[in-house]
Amino acid sequence: MTQCHDFACASPAQPAAHLASGPLPPPILDFFHDVVCGWCYVMSPRLRQVAGELGLRVRQRSFVLQASRAEMVARFGSMEQAKQTILGHWEACAQHDDTQRIDIEGMRRESFEYPSGLAGALACQAAQMLEGDEAHWNLFDAIQHAHMSAHRNIGDAEVLLDIATHTGFERNAFARCMESAEALNMVHQDLALARHLGLRSIPSVIAPGLPTQQTLPQDLLRERLRALVG
Repeated sequence: MTQCHDFACASPAQPAAHLASGPLPPPILDFFHDVVCGWCYVMSPRLRQVAGELGLRVRQRSFVLQASRAEMVARFGSMEQAKQTILGHWEACAQHDDTQRIDIEGMRRESFEYPSGLAGALACQAAQMLEGDEAHWNLFDAIQHAHMSAHRNIGDAEVLLDIATHTGFERNAFARCMESAEALNMVHQDLALARHLGLRSIPSVIAPGLPTQQTLPQDLLRERLRALVG
């Protein structure tokens, strides 16, 4: 299967003498993603299902493939070519999506330019700041649904605020977080970690002691991550 191309490093092991008695905390995974990545849309519900079954904690990490219109043009040659090329990727993603949610023709008919992922990443980090990883993941999924199923313009801040409000955030407080220097710094920190880890494609799931997991069928993902819980 394919993926889109373009922090929390593992904590040091604690000496046995300092380990607290009782159940061990759940293994922690890091899920690197971009709101405009079709393969992330395919992977996210599979990872959510498997992590829930196995009792794994998933931290959300932004990995913006292109952060601006200028980067889109540099990568694809023009905004028109960007949309044409990316919708070709959507066709491949749609063939692997478990519930056939991707509306390629709907997006093809829209007149707005295909968005970069930075605005959506800032929105996700605002959710992280306000309510943590689960809220980040919920908003990420909601933004991806708006983008790939409802073909809305998620490069538009007002659209993102509508989505955030619909998922339960207070609009003005969310807007302040989304527009803050802290949100942008969090995006940059996640990208720096991805580079430190040598990641070049998304989705990427980093699990302790395992190779990087990318877009996998749910059964295979479950089989591989089961090694984390014995």
